[in-house]
Amino acid sequence: MRIAIVNDLALVVEFLRKIVTRIPGHEIAWVARDGHEAVKKCAADTPDLILMDLIMPVMDGVEATRRIMAGSPCPILIVTATMDGNTSRVFEAMGHGALDVINTPVMGNDAAAQQSREALIKRIETIRRLTGPSAKPLQHGAPRHGAPGNLPPLAVIGSSTGGPKALATLLSGLPGDLQAGIVIVQHVGGEFSEGLAEWLNAQTRLTVSLATSGHRPALSTVLLAGSNDHLILAPDLTLTYTREPSKSPFRPSVDVFFNSVVKLWPLKGVAVLLTGMGRDGAEGLAALRRAGWYTIAQDEATSVVYGMPRAARDLGAAVDILPIDDVAPAILRFFKKGRTGMNVMSWEW
Repeated sequence: MRIAIVNDLALVVEFLRKIVTRIPGHEIAWVARDGHEAVKKCAADTPDLILMDLIMPVMDGVEATRRIMAGSPCPILIVTATMDGNTSRVFEAMGHGALDVINTPVMGNDAAAQQSREALIKRIETIRRLTGPSAKPLQHGAPRHGAPGNLPPLAVIGSSTGGPKALATLLSGLPGDLQAGIVIVQHVGGEFSEGLAEWLNAQTRLTVSLATSGHRPALSTVLLAGSNDHLILAPDLTLTYTREPSKSPFRPSVDVFFNSVVKLWPLKGVAVLLTGMGRDGAEGLAALRRAGWYTIAQDEATSVVYGMPRAARDLGAAVDILPIDDVAPAILRFFKKGRTGMNVMSWEW
Protein backbone atom coordinates (compact mmCIF):
# COMPACT_ATOMS: atom_id res chain seq x y z
CA MET A 1 0.00 0.00 0.00
CA ARG A 2 1.07 3.57 -0.70
CA ILE A 3 0.31 5.46 2.50
CA ALA A 4 0.23 9.25 2.98
CA ILE A 5 0.82 10.98 6.33
CA VAL A 6 -0.90 14.24 7.24
CA ASN A 7 0.44 15.77 10.46
CA ASP A 8 1.95 19.13 11.40
CA LEU A 9 4.43 17.68 13.93
CA ALA A 10 7.71 16.60 12.32
CA LEU A 11 8.50 14.20 15.16
CA VAL A 12 5.17 12.40 14.76
CA VAL A 13 5.55 12.29 10.97
CA GLU A 14 8.95 10.61 11.29
CA PHE A 15 7.63 8.18 13.90
CA LEU A 16 4.68 7.19 11.68
CA ARG A 17 7.01 6.92 8.68
CA LYS A 18 9.19 4.38 10.53
CA ILE A 19 6.16 2.31 11.55
CA VAL A 20 4.70 2.26 8.03
CA THR A 21 7.94 1.46 6.20
CA ARG A 22 8.62 -1.49 8.49
CA ILE A 23 5.43 -3.18 7.27
CA PRO A 24 6.24 -5.38 4.25
CA GLY A 25 4.62 -4.12 1.05
CA HIS A 26 3.95 -0.59 2.36
CA GLU A 27 5.61 2.70 1.43
CA ILE A 28 5.12 6.41 2.01
CA ALA A 29 3.33 8.13 -0.88
CA TRP A 30 3.75 11.67 0.45
CA VAL A 31 3.63 13.81 3.58
CA ALA A 32 1.50 16.91 4.18
CA ARG A 33 1.87 19.34 7.10
CA ASP A 34 -1.77 20.50 7.14
CA GLY A 35 -5.14 19.64 5.66
CA HIS A 36 -4.95 22.17 2.85
CA GLU A 37 -1.69 20.71 1.59
CA ALA A 38 -3.15 17.21 1.90
CA VAL A 39 -6.16 18.08 -0.27
CA LYS A 40 -3.87 19.37 -3.05
CA LYS A 41 -1.46 16.44 -2.85
CA CYS A 42 -4.27 13.89 -2.80
CA ALA A 43 -5.80 15.40 -5.93
CA ALA A 44 -2.46 15.09 -7.72
CA ASP A 45 -1.50 11.66 -6.33
CA THR A 46 -4.24 9.66 -4.61
CA PRO A 47 -2.71 7.13 -2.18
CA ASP A 48 -4.12 3.81 -0.98
CA LEU A 49 -4.55 5.18 2.56
CA ILE A 50 -4.15 8.47 4.41
CA LEU A 51 -3.17 8.67 8.10
CA MET A 52 -4.93 11.95 8.93
CA ASP A 53 -4.25 14.03 12.03
CA LEU A 54 -7.27 15.78 13.53
CA ILE A 55 -5.96 19.10 14.89
CA MET A 56 -3.71 21.06 12.48
CA PRO A 57 -3.16 24.67 11.42
CA VAL A 58 -4.57 26.14 8.16
CA MET A 59 -7.10 23.30 7.72
CA ASP A 60 -7.98 20.59 10.24
CA GLY A 61 -8.52 16.91 9.56
CA VAL A 62 -12.32 17.21 9.50
CA GLU A 63 -12.43 19.69 6.62
CA ALA A 64 -9.56 17.93 4.82
CA THR A 65 -11.45 14.65 5.02
CA ARG A 66 -14.60 16.29 3.67
CA ARG A 67 -12.78 17.83 0.71
CA ILE A 68 -10.76 14.72 -0.10
CA MET A 69 -13.80 12.44 -0.03
CA ALA A 70 -15.67 14.89 -2.26
CA GLY A 71 -12.88 15.43 -4.80
CA SER A 72 -10.44 12.50 -4.80
CA PRO A 73 -11.81 9.87 -2.40
CA CYS A 74 -9.57 7.30 -0.79
CA PRO A 75 -9.44 5.43 2.55
CA ILE A 76 -8.70 7.76 5.48
CA LEU A 77 -7.74 6.68 9.01
CA ILE A 78 -7.92 9.44 11.63
CA VAL A 79 -4.83 9.26 13.88
CA THR A 80 -5.34 11.52 16.89
CA ALA A 81 -3.38 12.11 20.07
CA THR A 82 -6.50 12.42 22.21
CA MET A 83 -10.29 12.21 22.11
CA ASP A 84 -10.62 14.69 24.99
CA GLY A 85 -12.65 17.64 23.75
CA ASN A 86 -12.53 16.33 20.18
CA THR A 87 -15.31 13.75 20.17
CA SER A 88 -17.61 15.72 17.87
CA ARG A 89 -14.74 16.39 15.44
CA VAL A 90 -13.79 12.73 15.27
CA PHE A 91 -17.28 11.57 14.39
CA GLU A 92 -17.84 14.50 12.07
CA ALA A 93 -14.76 13.35 10.14
CA MET A 94 -16.12 9.81 10.10
CA GLY A 95 -19.42 11.20 8.89
CA HIS A 96 -17.56 12.72 5.93
CA GLY A 97 -16.04 9.36 5.06
CA ALA A 98 -13.07 8.58 7.32
CA LEU A 99 -12.96 4.82 7.79
CA ASP A 100 -11.93 4.68 11.42
CA VAL A 101 -10.04 6.43 14.21
CA ILE A 102 -7.09 5.34 16.33
CA ASN A 103 -4.87 6.92 18.96
CA THR A 104 -1.48 8.20 17.81
CA PRO A 105 1.08 5.50 18.71
CA VAL A 106 3.13 6.17 21.82
CA MET A 107 6.90 6.57 21.52
CA GLY A 108 9.11 4.47 23.74
CA ASN A 109 10.20 0.88 24.32
CA ASP A 110 7.82 -0.23 27.06
CA ALA A 111 4.93 -2.66 26.58
CA ALA A 112 2.31 0.09 26.23
CA ALA A 113 4.26 1.83 23.47
CA GLN A 114 4.79 -1.43 21.60
CA GLN A 115 1.11 -2.28 21.93
CA SER A 116 0.09 1.10 20.50
CA ARG A 117 2.35 0.61 17.47
CA GLU A 118 0.98 -2.89 16.91
CA ALA A 119 -2.56 -1.51 17.11
CA LEU A 120 -1.83 0.91 14.26
CA ILE A 121 -0.21 -1.82 12.15
CA LYS A 122 -3.20 -4.09 12.75
CA ARG A 123 -5.64 -1.31 11.79
CA ILE A 124 -3.72 -0.62 8.57
CA GLU A 125 -3.81 -4.33 7.71
CA THR A 126 -7.55 -4.44 8.40
CA ILE A 127 -8.12 -1.52 6.04
CA ARG A 128 -5.98 -3.21 3.40
CA ARG A 129 -8.10 -6.35 3.66
CA LEU A 130 -11.31 -4.31 3.69
CA THR A 131 -10.48 -2.26 0.62
CA GLY A 132 -8.59 -4.91 -1.34
CA PRO A 133 -10.02 -7.42 -3.82
CA SER A 134 -9.51 -10.37 -1.48
CA ALA A 135 -12.22 -9.32 1.01
CA LYS A 136 -14.83 -12.08 1.23
CA PRO A 137 -18.37 -11.98 2.62
CA LEU A 138 -19.12 -13.98 5.74
CA GLN A 139 -21.40 -16.99 5.56
CA HIS A 140 -24.57 -17.35 7.57
CA GLY A 141 -26.25 -20.31 9.24
CA ALA A 142 -29.82 -21.53 9.16
CA PRO A 143 -32.55 -19.75 11.17
CA ARG A 144 -33.32 -21.17 14.60
CA HIS A 145 -36.12 -19.48 16.55
CA GLY A 146 -37.29 -19.91 20.11
CA ALA A 147 -40.39 -18.72 21.95
CA PRO A 148 -41.04 -14.94 21.94
CA GLY A 149 -41.49 -14.43 25.67
CA ASN A 150 -41.60 -10.82 26.93
CA LEU A 151 -39.50 -9.24 24.18
CA PRO A 152 -39.66 -5.77 22.61
CA PRO A 153 -39.96 -5.17 18.86
CA LEU A 154 -36.43 -4.84 17.52
CA ALA A 155 -34.57 -2.73 14.95
CA VAL A 156 -30.99 -3.69 14.08
CA ILE A 157 -28.64 -1.35 12.21
CA GLY A 158 -25.24 -1.82 10.60
CA SER A 159 -22.99 0.99 9.36
CA SER A 160 -19.40 1.82 8.50
CA THR A 161 -17.78 4.64 6.50
CA GLY A 162 -19.94 7.75 6.95
CA GLY A 163 -21.97 5.91 9.55
CA PRO A 164 -21.84 8.29 12.52
CA LYS A 165 -23.50 11.11 10.56
CA ALA A 166 -26.05 8.72 9.03
CA LEU A 167 -26.82 7.24 12.45
CA ALA A 168 -27.27 10.71 13.95
CA THR A 169 -29.72 11.60 11.17
CA LEU A 170 -31.67 8.37 11.61
CA LEU A 171 -31.83 8.44 15.42
CA SER A 172 -32.78 12.13 15.53
CA GLY A 173 -35.89 11.24 13.52
CA LEU A 174 -37.18 8.76 16.12
CA PRO A 175 -39.29 9.69 19.18
CA GLY A 176 -38.00 9.33 22.70
CA ASP A 177 -40.80 6.89 23.53
CA LEU A 178 -40.12 4.57 20.60
CA GLN A 179 -41.92 1.29 21.24
CA ALA A 180 -38.98 -0.79 20.10
CA GLY A 181 -35.37 -1.48 21.00
CA ILE A 182 -32.45 -0.69 18.70
CA VAL A 183 -29.07 -2.39 18.44
CA ILE A 184 -26.30 -0.85 16.29
CA VAL A 185 -23.04 -2.26 14.96
CA GLN A 186 -20.81 0.52 13.63
CA HIS A 187 -17.29 -0.17 12.40
CA VAL A 188 -15.18 1.76 14.90
CA GLY A 189 -12.32 0.79 17.21
CA GLY A 190 -13.54 -0.37 20.60
CA GLU A 191 -11.51 2.34 22.34
CA PHE A 192 -13.64 4.99 20.61
CA SER A 193 -17.05 3.36 20.93
CA GLU A 194 -17.85 5.03 24.25
CA GLY A 195 -17.20 8.44 22.70
CA LEU A 196 -19.47 7.54 19.79
CA ALA A 197 -22.24 6.45 22.17
CA GLU A 198 -21.99 9.73 24.07
CA TRP A 199 -21.99 11.74 20.85
CA LEU A 200 -25.03 9.89 19.46
CA ASN A 201 -26.81 10.26 22.80
CA ALA A 202 -26.68 14.03 22.28
CA GLN A 203 -28.23 13.70 18.79
CA THR A 204 -31.41 11.85 19.79
CA ARG A 205 -34.24 11.73 22.32
CA LEU A 206 -33.58 8.03 22.81
CA THR A 207 -31.12 6.70 25.38
CA VAL A 208 -27.89 5.52 23.75
CA SER A 209 -25.37 3.38 25.62
CA LEU A 210 -22.76 0.71 24.95
CA ALA A 211 -23.98 -2.86 24.81
CA THR A 212 -22.46 -4.96 27.57
CA SER A 213 -22.67 -8.70 28.05
CA GLY A 214 -26.01 -9.59 29.63
CA HIS A 215 -27.80 -6.56 28.16
CA ARG A 216 -31.14 -7.26 26.50
CA PRO A 217 -32.76 -4.92 23.93
CA ALA A 218 -35.35 -2.68 25.60
CA LEU A 219 -38.00 -0.16 24.55
CA SER A 220 -36.74 3.37 23.72
CA THR A 221 -33.14 2.24 24.16
CA VAL A 222 -30.25 2.17 21.68
CA LEU A 223 -27.42 -0.27 22.38
CA LEU A 224 -24.16 0.22 20.48
CA ALA A 225 -21.50 -2.46 19.94
CA GLY A 226 -18.62 -1.43 22.16
CA SER A 227 -15.75 -3.82 21.56
CA ASN A 228 -13.29 -4.99 18.93
CA ASP A 229 -14.90 -8.39 19.38
CA HIS A 230 -18.16 -9.25 17.61
CA LEU A 231 -21.51 -8.40 19.20
CA ILE A 232 -23.96 -11.32 19.04
CA LEU A 233 -27.17 -12.57 20.58
CA ALA A 234 -26.77 -15.35 23.13
CA PRO A 235 -29.28 -18.25 23.38
CA ASP A 236 -30.99 -16.49 26.31
CA LEU A 237 -31.57 -13.50 23.96
CA THR A 238 -29.14 -11.24 25.80
CA LEU A 239 -26.21 -9.59 24.06
CA THR A 240 -22.65 -10.81 24.42
CA TYR A 241 -19.31 -10.66 22.62
CA THR A 242 -17.22 -13.26 20.83
CA ARG A 243 -13.80 -13.28 19.15
CA GLU A 244 -14.99 -15.69 16.46
CA PRO A 245 -14.71 -15.53 13.53
CA SER A 246 -11.23 -14.34 14.47
CA LYS A 247 -10.11 -13.76 10.88
CA SER A 248 -12.95 -11.39 9.95
CA PRO A 249 -11.57 -8.05 8.65
CA PHE A 250 -14.61 -6.36 10.18
CA ARG A 251 -14.52 -6.02 13.97
CA PRO A 252 -17.22 -5.75 15.11
CA SER A 253 -18.93 -7.40 12.13
CA VAL A 254 -22.45 -6.49 11.03
CA ASP A 255 -22.85 -9.88 9.33
CA VAL A 256 -21.91 -11.76 12.49
CA PHE A 257 -24.49 -9.82 14.50
CA PHE A 258 -27.26 -9.98 11.89
CA ASN A 259 -26.78 -13.74 11.50
CA SER A 260 -27.03 -14.28 15.26
CA VAL A 261 -30.32 -12.37 15.17
CA VAL A 262 -31.56 -14.61 12.33
CA LYS A 263 -30.76 -17.70 14.38
CA LEU A 264 -32.15 -16.63 17.73
CA TRP A 265 -34.53 -13.63 17.79
CA PRO A 266 -38.06 -15.03 17.51
CA LEU A 267 -39.88 -11.87 16.37
CA LYS A 268 -39.73 -10.20 12.97
CA GLY A 269 -38.44 -6.63 13.07
CA VAL A 270 -36.57 -4.03 11.01
CA ALA A 271 -32.99 -4.34 9.77
CA VAL A 272 -31.09 -1.42 8.23
CA LEU A 273 -27.77 -1.30 6.39
CA LEU A 274 -26.25 2.15 6.06
CA THR A 275 -23.30 3.73 4.23
CA GLY A 276 -19.99 1.89 4.32
CA MET A 277 -17.04 0.51 2.40
CA GLY A 278 -16.96 -3.20 1.59
CA ARG A 279 -19.89 -5.61 1.86
CA ASP A 280 -20.16 -6.44 5.56
CA GLY A 281 -23.83 -6.79 6.52
CA ALA A 282 -25.20 -7.55 3.03
CA GLU A 283 -25.32 -11.32 3.56
CA GLY A 284 -26.82 -10.87 7.01
CA LEU A 285 -29.44 -8.46 5.70
CA ALA A 286 -30.40 -10.98 3.01
CA ALA A 287 -30.75 -13.69 5.67
CA LEU A 288 -33.00 -11.42 7.73
CA ARG A 289 -35.17 -10.69 4.71
CA ARG A 290 -35.54 -14.41 4.04
CA ALA A 291 -36.56 -14.81 7.69
CA GLY A 292 -39.39 -12.31 7.17
CA TRP A 293 -37.85 -9.08 8.41
CA TYR A 294 -38.48 -5.67 6.86
CA THR A 295 -35.08 -4.70 5.46
CA ILE A 296 -33.80 -1.29 4.37
CA ALA A 297 -30.59 -0.24 2.60
CA GLN A 298 -29.47 3.38 2.31
CA ASP A 299 -29.54 4.77 -1.23
CA GLU A 300 -26.51 5.75 -3.27
CA ALA A 301 -27.23 9.49 -3.37
CA THR A 302 -27.06 9.90 0.43
CA SER A 303 -24.32 7.32 1.15
CA VAL A 304 -20.81 8.62 1.76
CA VAL A 305 -19.53 5.31 0.38
CA TYR A 306 -21.98 3.11 -1.51
CA GLY A 307 -20.33 -0.21 -0.74
CA MET A 308 -22.30 -2.11 1.89
CA PRO A 309 -25.72 -0.87 0.72
CA ARG A 310 -24.79 -1.61 -2.91
CA ALA A 311 -23.85 -5.17 -1.97
CA ALA A 312 -27.21 -5.52 -0.21
CA ARG A 313 -29.02 -4.16 -3.26
CA ASP A 314 -27.17 -6.55 -5.58
CA LEU A 315 -28.15 -9.50 -3.37
CA GLY A 316 -31.81 -8.43 -3.32
CA ALA A 317 -31.45 -8.12 0.46
CA ALA A 318 -33.41 -4.85 0.84
CA VAL A 319 -37.18 -4.55 0.72
CA ASP A 320 -36.69 -0.78 0.40
CA ILE A 321 -33.76 1.37 -0.73
CA LEU A 322 -34.18 4.79 0.86
CA PRO A 323 -32.40 8.13 1.33
CA ILE A 324 -31.19 8.53 4.89
CA ASP A 325 -33.87 11.10 5.76
CA ASP A 326 -36.58 8.55 4.92
CA VAL A 327 -35.23 5.66 7.01
CA ALA A 328 -36.57 6.78 10.41
CA PRO A 329 -40.11 7.42 9.03
CA ALA A 330 -40.06 3.96 7.42
CA ILE A 331 -39.08 2.35 10.74
CA LEU A 332 -41.88 4.22 12.52
CA ARG A 333 -44.45 3.17 9.92
CA PHE A 334 -43.45 -0.45 10.32
CA PHE A 335 -43.80 -0.48 14.09
CA LYS A 336 -46.95 1.68 14.20
CA LYS A 337 -48.74 -0.62 11.76
CA GLY A 338 -47.87 -3.66 13.82
CA ARG A 339 -46.01 -5.43 11.06
CA THR A 340 -43.83 -7.46 13.38
CA GLY A 341 -45.80 -10.55 12.42
CA MET A 342 -45.92 -9.83 8.67
CA ASN A 343 -44.22 -12.15 6.24
CA VAL A 344 -41.93 -9.89 4.22
CA MET A 345 -41.07 -12.88 2.02
CA SER A 346 -44.36 -12.23 0.27
CA TRP A 347 -43.23 -8.79 -0.87
CA GLU A 348 -41.98 -8.48 -4.42
CA TRP A 349 -38.24 -9.21 -4.89
